[in-house]
Amino acid sequence: MMENGKRGNGKRLGCTEPGSEEMKLEEKDLVEEFSRSGGRGGQNVQKVETKVVLRHIPTGVTVVAQEERFREANRIRARKRMVAALVERERRIRLAKAAERSKERSRKAKRSWGATRELVEGKRQRAKIKVGRGKWRGEG
Repeated sequence: MMENGKRGNGKRLGCTEPGSEEMKLEEKDLVEEFSRSGGRGGQNVQKVETKVVLRHIPTGVTVVAQEERFREANRIRARKRMVAALVERERRIRLAKAAERSKERSRKAKRSWGATRELVEGKRQRAKIKVGRGKWRGEG
């Protein structure tokens, strides 16, 4: 591949986030790109490509790490961010599916006895109001 774009060698990276299940990243699913970063670090960050852009091919999620002065530190930081981003994505998908199931369940649910009674009573009230209205001129 290109010098700046590097594909992994097929190793599995295991990162554990606190309070969540273990997330496995396949190295072959990641594309790593390096470029010069900005900010602190002096001549080192201006000469050496320390910025890491990590892309997860199956999902299209991209993370950037350029805070550290050294490339290896930024690579570790980028992988941790990638795991966090993928865990968050999975959580959002799970919540959306749960919300959809809940919405469908409430849509199909039968009305309670009290709700039905209130609905019918409201219709009766509106009917009484309409009966009390006068007729238009020219009508029967």
